Amino acid sequence: MNAHTQPFTITGAAGQLECALDLPDTDTDPSPRGIVLVAHPHPLYGGTMDNKVAQTLARAFVSIGYAAVRMNFRGVGSSAGVHDEGLGETDDMAALLDHMQQQLPGLPFALAGFSFGTFVQAQLQQRLIAQGTPAERLILVGAAAGKWAMPAIPADTILIHGELDDTIPLTAVLDWLRPQDIPVLVVPGADHFFHRKLQHIKNSVVEAWHR
Repeated sequence: MNAHTQPFTITGAAGQLECALDLPDTDTDPSPRGIVLVAHPHPLYGGTMDNKVAQTLARAFVSIGYAAVRMNFRGVGSSAGVHDEGLGETDDMAALLDHMQQQLPGLPFALAGFSFGTFVQAQLQQRLIAQGTPAERLILVGAAAGKWAMPAIPADTILIHGELDDTIPLTAVLDWLRPQDIPVLVVPGADHFFHRKLQHIKNSVVEAWHR
């Protein structure tokens, strides 16, 4: 993401996984106030942890004092293994969470994802809820409703979607959210990848955390 991004690896069930950590400015934030795990879009369609939406999410959280960590899913970049339809990827994200909690113990954590990454993070949140250790909040951009079997999500989830998304139509997201009575922030004129609209993602995250 920038010159200060710290690359590292962890061991997942399928082998080594390539990760990247960005920390807040130590001059203004001597220690992180929390951790966010950011999940990237579909590996079979060019999704990587360097995706611009994933990087925007990481950058937004760094700006509010969080340590932001991203991971290349199985088979992407230097990460071992092959795509596992979101199942193995959820296990790997859980392993990354365990690693970060060992490195930065006691901090609250959030889960953020874009596109396919929303499916992974929503599944992980359900697993954590069942364990009694949920993330403080879930942030889903371009939620993968209609593409994968998105689970129910907490009422305080931050959802951001592009009005003109032709990969995951807004209508599919509304159909998924309607029974849950959860609102979504719609960015006018935005496509799936938020071309020229990335600032709305960052601003929405920052504003939500300052409430």
